[in-house]
Amino acid sequence: MIIAQINAKLQPIHRGDIFEDPLDSALKKAGRGEVTGGGTLLDNSGEIAHCDIEISVPEVNDENLRFIATTLEGLGAPKGSRLTMAKSDKVLQIGKAEGLAVYLNGTDLPDEVYAKSDINFVISEFTRLLGAKGRILSNWQGPRETALYIYGGSFAGMRDALKDFIASYPLCQKCRIVQIA
Repeated sequence: MIIAQINAKLQPIHRGDIFEDPLDSALKKAGRGEVTGGGTLLDNSGEIAHCDIEISVPEVNDENLRFIATTLEGLGAPKGSRLTMAKSDKVLQIGKAEGLAVYLNGTDLPDEVYAKSDINFVISEFTRLLGAKGRILSNWQGPRETALYIYGGSFAGMRDALKDFIASYPLCQKCRIVQIA
């Protein structure tokens, strides 16, 4: 058994679509094992902290570990992800993508901003502005904020692509931008 801890803030459905299902297909096609489960760890606020994927392989060896690591990195595993072998203390650090979270303020803006602004417009503009630099993989709605989780090659590049829009669109006032991977 190998546990892949993916350093990504993904809802369970997104974890399955982005990592679990493609990894399971790749493992089965190569005859190297299968995904047997997964989970999402929440922090004290209820926000997603990271995801785990349970992987069963016929043998835990360097070749299978490299295959899993390469596959997950190809799927966009962020920096800070790791593979842990269940019957040993061996840990392999993986991940290349960087992550950016935009936390939109959900309580402290004027009522008219919430009434006249549209989160779907924010999402479509982020997608357009990011282009190949990154993509929104998941989101979270907390009691005071809504987070959009974006992953790509460079935190700075993604932040720079979004900064002018964030500065000009009313719903983005008082938002927080945090590097998450």
